Amino acid sequence: MTTAYLPLAATVLPRRRAVTVALVVSFTLLTALAAQFRINLPFTPVPITGQTFAVLLAGGVLGSRAGASSQALYWLGGLLFPFYAGGGSGWKVATGATGGYLVGFIVAAWAIGLLAERGQDRTVATAVPAFLAGSVIIYLFGVPWLAHIAGYGWQEAVEKGMVPFVIGDLAKVALAGILLPGAWHLTRK
Repeated sequence: MTTAYLPLAATVLPRRRAVTVALVVSFTLLTALAAQFRINLPFTPVPITGQTFAVLLAGGVLGSRAGASSQALYWLGGLLFPFYAGGGSGWKVATGATGGYLVGFIVAAWAIGLLAERGQDRTVATAVPAFLAGSVIIYLFGVPWLAHIAGYGWQEAVEKGMVPFVIGDLAKVALAGILLPGAWHLTRK
């Protein structure tokens, strides 16, 4: 039987509805801000951004429901506001070549949050695999959607939608895997 744990945000701040809403909106805006750190690669329509780092933290800090809600709000907000990479917005961007990654953010934040609710965010040894699982989920949604939208074969989609990002995503996983357990350590003091 698994023990239910509270997400980090719930242990530091009182969990009232207004606090939860403020945290969800904060992680929505953090993801939008991280999307503005963009490096375009000439051979792929998928840019390098900081979004995935924000997604990992959203799930780990907020838990499954609030983490997923922050990313769903990010996707919806990008329909109206310049939230997406490089200030992009609108339906065409939300459902374009990177649309699968955007949907993957929601599922990844939920899965990471679920793992955090089971205590897998407390140590580096357990947080890193949780964040790694979240990154894999993002690829599982993003790469097939990229193949579909861009008309790529499976190999080309992997080469253009995953391979160039693996090293950076592993760095984000490692950083999040150190930061979140570190925050837990500080809250215990």
